[in-house]
Amino acid sequence: MSEQTGTSQIDLVREGYAFTEPSIVLGAARTDDGAEVVPEAVVRLPLASMNRHGLVAGATGTGKTVTLQVLAEQLSDAGVPVFLADIKGDLTGLATASAGGDKIDTRMSTLGQEWTGTAYPVELLSLGGQGTGTAVRATVTSFGPTLLSKVLRLNKTQESSLGLVFHWADQQGLALLDLKDLQAVIQHLISDEGKDDLKNIGGLASSTAGVILREIVALSAAGGDVFFGEPEFDTNDLMRTIADGKGIISCLELPGVQDKPVVFSTFLMWLLADLFQDLPEVGNPDKPTLVFFFDEAHLLFEDASDAFLDAVEQAVRLIRSKGVGVFFVTQTPTDVPDSVLAQLGNRVQHALRAHTPNDAKALKATVSTYPTSAYDLGEVLTSLGTGEAIVTVLSEKGAPTPVAWTMLRAPQGQIGPSDQSVLDGLVSASPLAGRYGAAVDRESAYEMLAARLKAATDAEALEAEEKAKVEAEMDEAESRGRGRGRAREDKGVVEQVVGSSAFRSMLRSAGTVIGREITRSILGTSRRRR
Repeated sequence: MSEQTGTSQIDLVREGYAFTEPSIVLGAARTDDGAEVVPEAVVRLPLASMNRHGLVAGATGTGKTVTLQVLAEQLSDAGVPVFLADIKGDLTGLATASAGGDKIDTRMSTLGQEWTGTAYPVELLSLGGQGTGTAVRATVTSFGPTLLSKVLRLNKTQESSLGLVFHWADQQGLALLDLKDLQAVIQHLISDEGKDDLKNIGGLASSTAGVILREIVALSAAGGDVFFGEPEFDTNDLMRTIADGKGIISCLELPGVQDKPVVFSTFLMWLLADLFQDLPEVGNPDKPTLVFFFDEAHLLFEDASDAFLDAVEQAVRLIRSKGVGVFFVTQTPTDVPDSVLAQLGNRVQHALRAHTPNDAKALKATVSTYPTSAYDLGEVLTSLGTGEAIVTVLSEKGAPTPVAWTMLRAPQGQIGPSDQSVLDGLVSASPLAGRYGAAVDRESAYEMLAARLKAATDAEALEAEEKAKVEAEMDEAESRGRGRGRAREDKGVVEQVVGSSAFRSMLRSAGTVIGREITRSILGTSRRRR
């Protein structure tokens, strides 16, 4: 019995979830002691409340992914497009109708609800084309310094410096499309040629630049080199429906690139931020424009800077008016910052573990976030079976519904991944493949700075060549001048010698001697001793 009203919890659930507007059916509530399921106590989530955001939490193996699948299927049936990240590769089963089975038949019979195996329209996406699906890319410029700082795990000083780099590149008209563009700009700004460029707006310390450059290299090695670039994914392509009115479920494959999970969570945050910029204001629509699921949400907030947390909080708070619902899927509510958690009005809490002091603390914190009920939530949350959850959502009027111990319905798509042949068929039939398949590397900061450097180097080489030529000509002229001076000097000396009396006396003496020798030679005479 409820302590406040004297009414049983199951009666409160019957009344509190009796919505008249279109809703998603989550399952049916159990009695206060959990012994039986009450089919008449249907637990629903109003479509009009889906843009009030939500949380799906629970320990590993408790059924979070299946719950995510149930939500995605019924949103698609209602004509609402869905975007979700497939961390483990299981959600591609949405594209294949479930074959059913004894377990599903028993569950759905207990719930008293209809069930039909159904294949849903799925668009497969992959980061940078690494995996099965159309390539999704973003430019460094649109990603921005705040989100990129989260990926690079920069501190506040380094994040501020990275913001300065983006600001300067924007002023100079240098497009930052991929990681090599960002590297080129940073290397330029710490070079002798680039240090003067930042004088009026601040400086970039070489040590800070070194840290950023090292992290960029690590990010590139972890796969960032393929998903930063062009053509950039247009988030409007997430907003599609098919001919029969079902919303397309865009499934971003991540299993092949889990070595850098923070990158992918932050990439999802970029998609959300981009949607916020593009979508018009719609207020409170009868159903959401798009519902966005962050699986493994704890990765989004680990080691996050204050600026990043502020960005997430603002995006979640404001995007509601664009008709976009955001659901965080994680292990415990404490994985999500309080400022964000306070905005998540729809809660599906699977079982929690209490094996360690930290687990017990998280359990206590989780219980404190739920409305008062007849349940001992501390006990119930540690004893829930797989496919069961504690649910509270926002009603059509925006008020929290009573806490419901719920047996969740089974998904109509296949649990687990679809066959590879099905996935290959989805990829080949995708209208997005031709638009995003091949990477494009147009002229951007890297090429422009390389061209500037080449032009400067060529100019320096030409200047050096001209200088050498002028110096050679000057040396040659100087050499010719010295030669003429020596000739004049030599001639003056000879004239002085020849004109002297001593030289003329020497010539007379030499002439007499030479004459005698010539006479002796010709006449054959010589002076003999007697």
